[in-house]
This record gives sequence, C-alpha cells and structure tokens, in this order.
Amino acid sequence: MALDEERQAVLRRLPAVKGLLDELIAEQANTPHPIATVWLHEAVTAVLDQARAEALAHGRIPERSTLLARAREEARRRGTPHLRPVINATGVAIHTNLGRSPLPEEVLEAVSAVARQYSTLEYDLVRGRRGSRHSHVDQLLARLSGAEAAMVVNNNAAAVLLALSTLARGREAIVSRGQLVEIGGSFRIPDVMALSGAVLREVGTTNKTHLSDYERAISEATALIVKVHTSNFRLIGFTAQPTTDELVALAHRHGLPVMEDLGSGSLIPFRLGEWEEPTVAEVVQAGVDVVTFSGDKLLGGPQAGLVVGRREYIEAMKKNPLARAVRVDKMTLAALEVVLRWYWEGRGEELTLWQMLKADPVQLRRRARRWQTALRRVLPPDHRLSVEEDRSEVGGGSMPGTHLPTYVLAVSPAPPLSVTALEERLRAGDPPVVARIAKDSLRLDPRTVLPHQDAALLGALLAALR
Repeated sequence: MALDEERQAVLRRLPAVKGLLDELIAEQANTPHPIATVWLHEAVTAVLDQARAEALAHGRIPERSTLLARAREEARRRGTPHLRPVINATGVAIHTNLGRSPLPEEVLEAVSAVARQYSTLEYDLVRGRRGSRHSHVDQLLARLSGAEAAMVVNNNAAAVLLALSTLARGREAIVSRGQLVEIGGSFRIPDVMALSGAVLREVGTTNKTHLSDYERAISEATALIVKVHTSNFRLIGFTAQPTTDELVALAHRHGLPVMEDLGSGSLIPFRLGEWEEPTVAEVVQAGVDVVTFSGDKLLGGPQAGLVVGRREYIEAMKKNPLARAVRVDKMTLAALEVVLRWYWEGRGEELTLWQMLKADPVQLRRRARRWQTALRRVLPPDHRLSVEEDRSEVGGGSMPGTHLPTYVLAVSPAPPLSVTALEERLRAGDPPVVARIAKDSLRLDPRTVLPHQDAALLGALLAALR
C-alpha cells in the first residue's frame, strides 16, 4: 500500500498536458496551423504516457526540459511526411521496399508537366474529340517488343490478372508445377488464377515437367497454356522444362494461345554469370501470344504492368471491364513514355537503373575511398573506416543467385556506439540512410547511392557517429 502511495506521489509530479502543450505552442514564431496543434497535442500525450510508464516502473520521472525535448522530437516525427526520400546504400539496385527503380530528371520533368496542368490524357488533338489513354505508349511499346499490339495497366500483378480473366475465365489454364511461384506480398500464381476465374490445371512435378505432360492435359476445357518465368528463384539439379518454342508449337497445333508472365521484363540483353535474362523481344519472337512484365524492374521505369502480344488478345483485354479497374494514371504514362522513348532512341542504358547495374567496380572503389578520406579528416581515429571488396544485388526478384562485384565503405564505430545503434541512427536521420550490416561493420555501397547524394550521405553518417 505504501508503495502504491509513493508511486501515486511520483505520478502527481508529472506536468499537465495543457502546460507542456502551451509551452510548445509559445515556441512557435506564429500561431501554428490547427493541424500542427493536433500533432503537438498528440506528441505531448504520447510523451507523458511514456513518462507515466517510466514512473511506475522506476519510481522517477524525467525532468521537464527532457519531456519538452521529447515532445518536440515526437511532434517533428509526426509532422514529417510518411512517404519520403531515403538514401539507398544497401547495394540492392531494384530495392522493392525502397521504391524499386529510381528515375532520371528528364522523366521527372515529364511527370511534373502533366501533373501540374491539364493534359491530353484522353483527348485526341488531331480529331478534337475523346481519345484513349492507351494511345500514348502502346505503339512505342509494340515496336520495341516486336509485338502486334500492347497495353499498360498499373502493375504486373494486374496485367496477369487481366490476361487470365480475358483469355481463360471459366476454363482451364495449364501451368507447370515448377512455375507456381510466389513473389513479394504473398502474390501467388494459383491465387491470381482463382481470382481471375480461370481454372488451374497443374502438370508435371516440382523439378521436372515434360512436353508430354502438357499434351496429356489438353482437353476441350483448355483455354490457355501459361508459362511463368522463374525470375525470383533458381531450380537446379535434376530438372527439366520444355523450351518456349516447344510450348508454342504444341499450343498452336491445338489452336491454343500461350501466355508468359516474364516478371522483370528487360528490353536490353543482360547476363550475370550463368544467368541470362530473356528480353521481351526474344519471347515475342518465339511466338508467345501474350507477354506480361513490370515497368519498374529491369525496364528501369515507373511502376506499371506492361502487356504485349497478338492484337486480337490485347484488344480483348482492353474491352474487359476489369481493365478500367486496373488502368494506369497520367503521371505513370508520362514517365513511361519518356523511358520507352529513351530505349527507342538507343539511350536505354542511360537510365538510372542501368547506370547502377553497369557501374565499373574500379570507379565504385574510388568513390568509396573518397568517402573514407573525407570522413577521416573530421572523425577521431577510433572509428574504423575501411574500403572492402563486396557484392551488390540486382534485387526486385530479378536474376536470383547473381551478384555484382563492388566495393563498400565499412564502418566500425568506436565503443560504446554499436554497429546496430549506428544503423538505427542513420535510419532515423534526415535524410534517412538505409545501409546493411555484415562482418561486424556497417557497409555503405556506392553503387546505389546517387551521385548527388554523396554530401548528404557523409553528413548523415558524420552526425550519426557523433
């Protein structure tokens, strides 16, 4: 009982919410906006709740100045936009959690132009009447892929869903068991098939599927043969799959279309070690009737689902009522048109993603050494800084098991600061820096740090170490 009274006495010494709130408001140069006042009130309440828990646990409360400082920081955090830029120092180029492929300035200018004023989104200037949003990039995309027609939706999952719904709703779609993949966010091919209304017909085994398995599965109920490119895992050992040419020949012999979910969808030949990513044009030339892929992976553009293939199937997809639900917006179309034009003009490798993927390790080492030299001038020697050989990743579920040679700046902070605490400080900084920990050091890979971010990165690291 005495202990409870003692704790109650401690709790009574906590300042009132209104008192702290009034002090914070008084600090503002002008009367804060009502929304800012709400954030201040929520921040003060959260800080006092935390102080109350500390008082009950330890029998003491922080100083009033400490509570005010905490409330200021909490209010700043609440007032900061949740979706914000970060510096990616992980070395993962297509980082799904960090927004995948970054876009160059020229692309952003096109987005800004159509976002801040009216545009020809669905207006035909030549005819002076309603147009189609499909017209902005479809012809360009078809030319680049060698397909008869093309369309764009909001992401590749939507492209797969729309294709299946259009081509196989209420009928069977044949897929190898070795291709029933799951990608990020629990996106599973069987689940998408069920949602589309197509009936999944599995053939073969996990490691081996033969052409004869497909042939035996074909019946009057069959609408489609589906091939899923295993872009996010590798199946090695005792394995077998029919070639695309064999699948196409079989399907067309039975009057069936073939659809391939290519996933990453590169327009440029790219090989890492034994892994060579098929280009969209190669798949189209093999006779695949419908090909779906992403805009923000190896294409290096904005998030979008791209579909190319036979005109009759693409036109049917455009008329599907589901197409409106998954249609792409004007800003994505503006960005995608510039990206595709760069490819058409032979400038695809100038895109930010390809600059990262093809960066020379020698140049990366020089850049990491420049970081090291700049930091050594101002940091005490007990913080260990070294430039070490390492490996970057393509990321985004693309080219699994492959790595890009790189050099990193490895930072081992002086005690009592731990590597984990340093990583947390960098994430909490402004701008936030996302790095990785390996071999008891924080590792910063210049491959994925944009050139104009060097000064900001070093400033954030310096602040975190101090």
